Amino acid sequence: MTKIRTRFAPSPTGRMHVGNLRTALYAYLIAKHEGGDFILRIEDTDQERYVEGAVDIIYRTLEKTGLKHDEGPDKDGGVGPYVQSERQAQGIYLEYAKQLVEKGEAYYCFCDKDRLATLTRTVAGKEINVYDKHCLQLSREEVEAKLAAGVPYVIRQNNPTEGTTTFHDEIYGDITVDNAELDDMILIKSDGYPTYNFANVVDDHLMGITHVVRGNEYLSSSPKYNRLYEAFGWEVPVYVHCPLITDEEHHKLSKRCGHSSYEDLVEQGFLTEAIVNFVALLGWSPENNEEIFSLEELTTEFDYRHMSKSPAVFDYTKLKWMNGEYIKAMDFDRFYGLAEPYLKKALTRDVNLKKIAEMVKTRIETFPEIEEMVDFFETLPEYDAAMYTHKKMKTNTESSLEVLTELLPILEAQEDYSNDALYQTLVAYVEKKGCKNGYVMWPVRTAVSGKQMTPAGATEIMEVLGKEESLARIRVGIEKLKDA
Repeated sequence: MTKIRTRFAPSPTGRMHVGNLRTALYAYLIAKHEGGDFILRIEDTDQERYVEGAVDIIYRTLEKTGLKHDEGPDKDGGVGPYVQSERQAQGIYLEYAKQLVEKGEAYYCFCDKDRLATLTRTVAGKEINVYDKHCLQLSREEVEAKLAAGVPYVIRQNNPTEGTTTFHDEIYGDITVDNAELDDMILIKSDGYPTYNFANVVDDHLMGITHVVRGNEYLSSSPKYNRLYEAFGWEVPVYVHCPLITDEEHHKLSKRCGHSSYEDLVEQGFLTEAIVNFVALLGWSPENNEEIFSLEELTTEFDYRHMSKSPAVFDYTKLKWMNGEYIKAMDFDRFYGLAEPYLKKALTRDVNLKKIAEMVKTRIETFPEIEEMVDFFETLPEYDAAMYTHKKMKTNTESSLEVLTELLPILEAQEDYSNDALYQTLVAYVEKKGCKNGYVMWPVRTAVSGKQMTPAGATEIMEVLGKEESLARIRVGIEKLKDA
């Protein structure tokens, strides 16, 4: 059996879109599931869209996500160069385009922009530009004369206008198109660079790619790819087209949504392993109902035959949940290293940051949530006395004033402000008063935090705040309740 070889062939045009990351991940998993090779190829033939530094982003993203390539610009496997502009400089694409010209499968086109602008026709209600094969009629002598005179040209694929073309995709099955819909696409542009479609076919063949993984927006181009393979007499690879990724409104995921790239998500506090796990499930599902997978587990479980045809919805809420699960499972030292910058940004007071980190670890889904969750340790926020009223705890402003007033001298006399000692003191007060814990803990926690939701209970908060600050906040609470 032929060894599986897949490739990830990004264009260096900026940050790595979630769709591109999914293509890279699926290509990697398909290869590694079968012990095959995963190749990186940089497709930089579209010089107008090239972004400085984008190649570094590609390398950095693949490294951080663990998608290690076996061959690429930095790892020569004998079929390089692995950068299309370098391959173009060697004349590879022009050489193969000329082979097709000799076979009658392609031809030189000298038409200028003005003439091309007149070649429009309506197909399925849309006005499209379709070339009319005008230059196919030129004799060899006419072509050679124009080339010798330096007339600008492109090389076009010579597609049939009658009959049909059928190609097979592993996800979408057999797809047949009417050849009348196949435009004579350009293979070599007037600047000498190959088009994306042509370079893809030539490079995939020369690099021995067995499985081509890409987004389903390329389904419509696949018949033209197949005709190129057939024209050269090359074996057609296995096609795996991935479903569209949409936002929650079922629109194509775009940069405007704010989380369309890998780096966007990292900046929003998501863990790389959670992003990879989530992206793997955008169009694929395992046989069981498991949702949490390491990259190693994905490599074992992934079967592209279980990919979906239907668009995959980028569920931001689910990604946050998944990220939270990864944070919960993380060892504390790594968690603290990641949380510390957010804690230090929110807190300038001398407080035990590790203790606070322990409080928030199981309560956050992304790291930026830490700041709002712990800001009350810095300063007591403004709050309404109505917060002391809680039906479940059976508290109100009157009962809370009574509890805080009675507790104040007890807490003033207390020296040990550790969580355990404070808890014992409050429980002893509860028993003496003959009430439930919440009747006492709710007003104390409200007074020391000024928040309805906190990452820890009253005594844990007081331990971090210390005696002086805790008592000062309880006194503020008493005055607030007196004025209520």
